[in-house]
Amino acid sequence: MNMANKNDKSRRSFLQKLGIAGASTVAGSALLLQGCSDSNKASGNKVKVLTADNKLVEVDVAHLKPGDKIQDLSYLQKRGREGIPGKKFVMVVDLAKCKNARKCMKACQSAHQLKPEMHHLNVLEMEDPVKKTSYWMPKTCQHCDNPPCVSVCPVDATFKRQDGIVLIDNERCIGCRFCVAACPYSARTFNWTEPKNSDKMADVTYDMELNVPQKKGTVTKCAFSADQLRHGKLPYCVSACPNGVYYFGDQNEDLVTNGTTKKTVRLSHLLEENAAYTLMPELGTKPSVYYLPPREDNGKV
Repeated sequence: MNMANKNDKSRRSFLQKLGIAGASTVAGSALLLQGCSDSNKASGNKVKVLTADNKLVEVDVAHLKPGDKIQDLSYLQKRGREGIPGKKFVMVVDLAKCKNARKCMKACQSAHQLKPEMHHLNVLEMEDPVKKTSYWMPKTCQHCDNPPCVSVCPVDATFKRQDGIVLIDNERCIGCRFCVAACPYSARTFNWTEPKNSDKMADVTYDMELNVPQKKGTVTKCAFSADQLRHGKLPYCVSACPNGVYYFGDQNEDLVTNGTTKKTVRLSHLLEENAAYTLMPELGTKPSVYYLPPREDNGKV
């Protein structure tokens, strides 16, 4: 074996240890140059790699060490549109337990780069004229099975996934706001100004499942914390609630978990035993958010 072949074999072996398939890498699985040290003795083996700012450079393997993977936009876009196979996500809101703590709202705003006046989730005070009482009602995107917002979008920026979640792709959104007008639940918000911390998020790759970074001139809304679901976690709002208001789970499995108690129950039993309902059923939108009515003993008087 000649010296050139030996060097090539050594280089391939080194790259395999780093988890790289070839001599050149792309952004989706790039090896970042981190802290190249002049103190390391050169090995004579050169490799070509992409830096974090997409520059192709040639460096000695002795001056490399593994770095974090760059999230590739095309990968995030494909994953975001496909959804999670075999799932049908649903939320249940127990109005009898809501005390307007608004921890859910804060968690949502923090995760999605929202200014204080912007909401994916809002807690409203509702009046009951018959019982002459009022109660608190968290309201979010209903993630309809028949979403009117999707049918009016002219650029396929808003869409429904196989797992029931309705998302917005802000890489496609042109800010026409047809979806805002079509939504009967007033669940969408328009970014009229630069989003919160936009300067700090300038170099972050857009992830539609998290819907961050936000963009001026585009529409934003609840994403059912699709990024959390991707990792088997409950949505931000569900986990943040201290009063057991929210259940979240998979309709296909007929199971939902309470974000506060972490107790898992049968969805069908929970809905049937508590006279659950959806908002504006007469519209035929078929929401994926169910409400358990407030009880007289627990309602806000």
